[in-house]
Amino acid sequence: MKIGVISDSLKRPLYESIKRSSELGAEGVQLYASSANYDLLMMDERQCVELKAHCAACGLGISAICGDLGGHGFQVARDNPRRVKTCMRIIDVTRQLGCNVVTMHVGVIPSSQDNEIYKTMLAALRELGAYAKDNNVVVAIETGPESSRVLKQFLCDAGTKGLGVNLDPANLIMILNEDPVHAVRTLGDYIVHTHAKDGVHYRDCDPVKVYDAFAEGGFENLVAETGDLFAELPLGEGTVNWDAYLKALKEIGFDGFLTIEREVGENPDKDIWKACEFLRHKIIEHKL
Repeated sequence: MKIGVISDSLKRPLYESIKRSSELGAEGVQLYASSANYDLLMMDERQCVELKAHCAACGLGISAICGDLGGHGFQVARDNPRRVKTCMRIIDVTRQLGCNVVTMHVGVIPSSQDNEIYKTMLAALRELGAYAKDNNVVVAIETGPESSRVLKQFLCDAGTKGLGVNLDPANLIMILNEDPVHAVRTLGDYIVHTHAKDGVHYRDCDPVKVYDAFAEGGFENLVAETGDLFAELPLGEGTVNWDAYLKALKEIGFDGFLTIEREVGENPDKDIWKACEFLRHKIIEHKL
């Protein structure tokens, strides 16, 4: 397995964050399609070539492109034609950069296949998955809003190799209190990329309420009503059982990126360096 870093976690300009990721010990970098200080979708072919060359010069592969669009994902039918078109453009840029994985949150998948939102999301992601497959790219749905069982059923119903999973063990614990080892065994070959993140679950809350609050900017109000729901923590300080989790990934044959994501904290360089060291030790210990 290989260690990656989400470039935006370092809170630096794009090229500087790529270089710093290498200095901190990463082997790959995940880039956002659109971020506060850059937009890959606005880059021309020459700029894409230069960006790819800069990553190579730093000794880094591009582990994935993050294609999150915010809002409610693909839950709202009237928004989906525009969102699918934007995601197709993200897939095009991903291919130009020599990468084959786009990760994204897609909204909260309902547990019932008869639910109209389920059907709406399925139609949009089938179309997107077909386009991804034709371009040798996988759109990897990030874990968190729904159980691994529901996500697997959704992927089976979609029936395209252009869709897969970006497994984030901390999201599963923080939102659902689901064991990531169970999720790995459930999702198996669908897993094409992972985020290395840790966290703790404090209390249960309907995931729909949580992700609606994220989408609408009301998360602080939700927490004021419920109390603290969860917290992201540095690797090894949360409740992810890293030994069991990494062993499970190895058992299913996963040999891709463990991409460090750090969304909080005052010293991202220090946190990410410690995360790289933590993962490097585990990779050596477990012969990953």
